[in-house]
Amino acid sequence: MRLKFWKKKDASQAKPKSKVREWVDAIVFAVVAATLIRWIFLEAFTIPTPSMENSLLVGDFLFVSKVHYGARTPKTPLQVPLTHQKIWRTEIPSYLTWIQLPQFRLPGISDVERNDVVVFNYPVEFEHPTDLKTNYIKRCVGVPGDELKIIDTQVYINGESLNNPPEMEFSYFVKTKERINDRVFKRCNIWDYSLDVAGGGYLVKGATPESAEKLRGFSFIEDVQLIKYTEGRSEGGIYPKSSIYKWNRDFYGPIKIPAEGETIELDQENINKYSFVIENYEGNDNVEVKDNALFIDGEKQDKYTFKQNYYFMMGDNRHNSLDSRYWGFVPEDHVVGKALFIWLSLDKNESFFKKIRWNRFFKGIE
Repeated sequence: MRLKFWKKKDASQAKPKSKVREWVDAIVFAVVAATLIRWIFLEAFTIPTPSMENSLLVGDFLFVSKVHYGARTPKTPLQVPLTHQKIWRTEIPSYLTWIQLPQFRLPGISDVERNDVVVFNYPVEFEHPTDLKTNYIKRCVGVPGDELKIIDTQVYINGESLNNPPEMEFSYFVKTKERINDRVFKRCNIWDYSLDVAGGGYLVKGATPESAEKLRGFSFIEDVQLIKYTEGRSEGGIYPKSSIYKWNRDFYGPIKIPAEGETIELDQENINKYSFVIENYEGNDNVEVKDNALFIDGEKQDKYTFKQNYYFMMGDNRHNSLDSRYWGFVPEDHVVGKALFIWLSLDKNESFFKKIRWNRFFKGIE
């Protein structure tokens, strides 16, 4: 019996690819390459809300590094590439939850540090898997093991005041009897404001102290008042959701940020502060609080050891930000990456030729 040996055809004899096949191959390669880059190295994001102004403006497009904190392995593998939650320009979900994988983090070049600007998945959005929750961007003000307290708008960490972002904003009421031209606000770098006829002035939802001082210099403005809560006055929606804490956005805490491996006594105070974390982020089944005690799988717990690290995030626009003061800690497995720099910035309120903010091109994020 003769054995027939197959050999590779000469390249000149190979059948050339059709134009359609070439395009398909190119598209597949591009999608795979972009997916890998987006997963492991860099991902592009845009700023849709003013919670980080003036550090980041609505319309800023930025790159976020996955390398710094380490990329996460996919938890939800059955999804359309290069999408998030829904297929482009539709309401059709872009993923299936039939398979949910354990999630791990690749080694990174740094840990999340105080004052880092961090992108993370919105923790309390439980209708989506962890890796497909809505992306938020805030500044990390507290790391695992820190004790955080806010006194009269100033953040304190472990008893010492935290360095404030250089362009941190607050809300103000501008008292005046006259209509103020938009150019006046723009000259003071103020973008979010509205006329309050009943109050006799304007409500400014975001301005730096320096901008507020510029407004005070105009003769037609009677006063510029910082809008803030007083100590001991409760604010609705503040975390933890307990009536025993008379906390608000300007006077908050003290509260300790959980650290992996840390064990706490489950007394009444710690149950109030951490039962939400233990139930929703720690992978425990059947967590229940009753009769001032915490039960896991029907067994009463006197102590609890945290399984991962947590972070406290706040927006630089301190009076116009939905952040950790309202929904609590960010689990480590929800951290996406570190914001690096702005590569494009568009002002939707300007005309075509003035729409691009040229001075923000390739601006680093601090």
